[in-house]
Amino acid sequence: MRISTNTLHAQGLSAILRNEAQMLHTQQQVSSGKRILTPSDDPVAAAQVLDVSQADAMNTQYGLNRSAASDALSLAESSLAQVSNIISNVRTIAVNAGSAILSDSDRASLAAQLSSALSELQGAANTTDGQGRYLFAGYQSQSQPFTSGPGGVQYNGDDGQRLVQVDSSRQMGVSVSGADAFTRIPNGNGSFMSGDVAGNTGTGIINPGAVVNPSALTGHNYSINFSVSGSTTTYDVVDTTSSTTLLSAQPYSAGGSIRFDGMDIVVEGAPANGDKFTLAPSTNQSIFKTVQDLVNLLQTPVSAPGDSARLTNGLKRGLTNLDQALSNVLTQRGVIGAKLNEIDALQSTGNNRSIQYQQTLSRLQNVDLNAAISDLTQQQLSLQAAQKSFVQVSGLSLFSYL
Repeated sequence: MRISTNTLHAQGLSAILRNEAQMLHTQQQVSSGKRILTPSDDPVAAAQVLDVSQADAMNTQYGLNRSAASDALSLAESSLAQVSNIISNVRTIAVNAGSAILSDSDRASLAAQLSSALSELQGAANTTDGQGRYLFAGYQSQSQPFTSGPGGVQYNGDDGQRLVQVDSSRQMGVSVSGADAFTRIPNGNGSFMSGDVAGNTGTGIINPGAVVNPSALTGHNYSINFSVSGSTTTYDVVDTTSSTTLLSAQPYSAGGSIRFDGMDIVVEGAPANGDKFTLAPSTNQSIFKTVQDLVNLLQTPVSAPGDSARLTNGLKRGLTNLDQALSNVLTQRGVIGAKLNEIDALQSTGNNRSIQYQQTLSRLQNVDLNAAISDLTQQQLSLQAAQKSFVQVSGLSLFSYL
């Protein structure tokens, strides 16, 4: 077979260019550290690299989301911790206000302290994050949630929760409803509220009461009416919702238990003729109203025995409501703490997942440098051999032998 000079030159040049291309590809692999430079190098592995890279990017974004959620929840927990301290301080003031040696001016001074604490509470409830959003406003994060008005402190937010995607299958609320934290607090003992009547003149003191049989609770309103005849004191228990007398002309013993419809009540002191005490189902009462009621109570002068009993009953009622408020805040803090623990667990899992993704990507696309350098050396030798042989072959000519 005859081979033309043009064919000889073309084939030799093609071999040189092919060797140069192979050597360039290997050199790029060595310099980049990547085995796959284009999808055509390994189509299957390239597709796997794309999937794993996308999964790793999403995992990284979830990690950023978790960090943002942790910051928001930590700030809310810090604000609620401040509220807990304020409530504890208010409770201490209320306990001190029950001292019999205090004068009206002393109680007025304590009322001023409570007014300051009330303002501090409102400030904590209106806490903002680093972006100026109110923590306890729900979806209305651009508007101040708690404002003062003629009727006291009002809530202007809603029950919305800002959600953050902290994992592929987990959305987490990173805000706390101001209503849940500060206004939806059951008064009394959580089941019913006991109290005195403004016209009482005796020294009777009623305790918060307790539930002894939950299944017997009716949710009705009741009145305990006292009658005094000489040295004998009796009481009637009336269901004012159904206008039914449950107990009639019962002998009164100070500190004795009064039980009916699943409730146990204790009245101490000496109620006067016509004195009444009421019981009603618990309703929601804000912490702001509880503190304001204590302020009003301490600002009212005490002169008659009935005033002293009114003060004691009011302080007992206020302390009970403060305990409910503190318990509610601690519950909210517990919910936040559980979320922070979950975020920590998810963050640990996410970090482990990221390591696994990086290992998979390394296995799929990273080049074996030892093998690549060996291939590069071999390809250099092949190129040099091709170049030298081309020079020799291209120099052959029949005219040299004539």
